[in-house]
Amino acid sequence: MDVKTVCLGMLTDGEASGYDLKKHFESSFGHFFAAGYGSIYPALASLSAQGYVSCKEIPQQGKPDRKVYRITEDGRRRLLQELDHPNPSHKVRSEFLATMCFAHLMTPDQVQTVLDSRISEIDRYLTMFDEFECTCMEQTPNGMHFTVGLGRAVMSAMKKYLEEHGHILLENPQIGNRPATG
Repeated sequence: MDVKTVCLGMLTDGEASGYDLKKHFESSFGHFFAAGYGSIYPALASLSAQGYVSCKEIPQQGKPDRKVYRITEDGRRRLLQELDHPNPSHKVRSEFLATMCFAHLMTPDQVQTVLDSRISEIDRYLTMFDEFECTCMEQTPNGMHFTVGLGRAVMSAMKKYLEEHGHILLENPQIGNRPATG
């Protein structure tokens, strides 16, 4: 699923600006789907050009006009077509995991710093899930309940694994054995 399709899905909850969608990505999709302004705004422009969303500009004093988007009936049909795939792929792209593949080339301090950083990031996600559940879950569709719950389970399991098995990376006799450069 691409950013355009996710934007269409989010707009089924009501109209939103690109900024609103970015905040929604961060608060509810951030643990599994990365999207920044550099992908959201072009997606909205493309969706608008294709007639899948309408856009109204709201004047703001001293700032550029605020663009607010709303899904159209054509956009809703397009979203439903995109959702009619019985086997969506599950891709994981993790800079953390890619880095850990080369832990044997890092010093123990570097490895520990990366592990600590990842655990801190996981804690931030777990806090985000708590806040989301406290503030948003009553008016949230079942799919979002499921997604937040799965995100919590995955992040909790990852944190537990890192805490229980991170020592493997530090005990490896190859750690610190960097190849000669030059």
